[in-house]
Amino acid sequence: MVKLFVGGFPLEMTELELVKMIGPHGDVETIKIVRDKKTRICKGYAFLEMKDRTGAENAVIALDGTPIADRVLSVKINDDFIKKTPPPRKSFGYGNNRGGGDRTNNTRSYNSQSNYRSNNDQSPGSDRPRRPRKTM
Repeated sequence: MVKLFVGGFPLEMTELELVKMIGPHGDVETIKIVRDKKTRICKGYAFLEMKDRTGAENAVIALDGTPIADRVLSVKINDDFIKKTPPPRKSFGYGNNRGGGDRTNNTRSYNSQSNYRSNNDQSPGSDRPRRPRKTM
């Protein structure tokens, strides 16, 4: 599938009218007209997904720069729509990776002898006694 950016069309234009305009050049899979979140008024651009690249290229050749009403249509193939992996989460200076991020097995925990030990150490247990569980 190939994603197309279509901009510069009249704000009154509907999804069906856009598909009728681009449909003769290739099969349109999906269409999304971008609208204002509050007013739901069209912002004048949309994204379409077409089945094959040849149909998308034909639509670009035929429709890019075409005047419609008092506007000029802009049709471009959008090659940048591949999902990018988000950057790793960073801690915000709280120490010991409390703010998120990549947690590994080499974090440290507090020991009762006032020093730090690694979680990788194979110590048999804690030196302080445990509080008994409440029973009903």
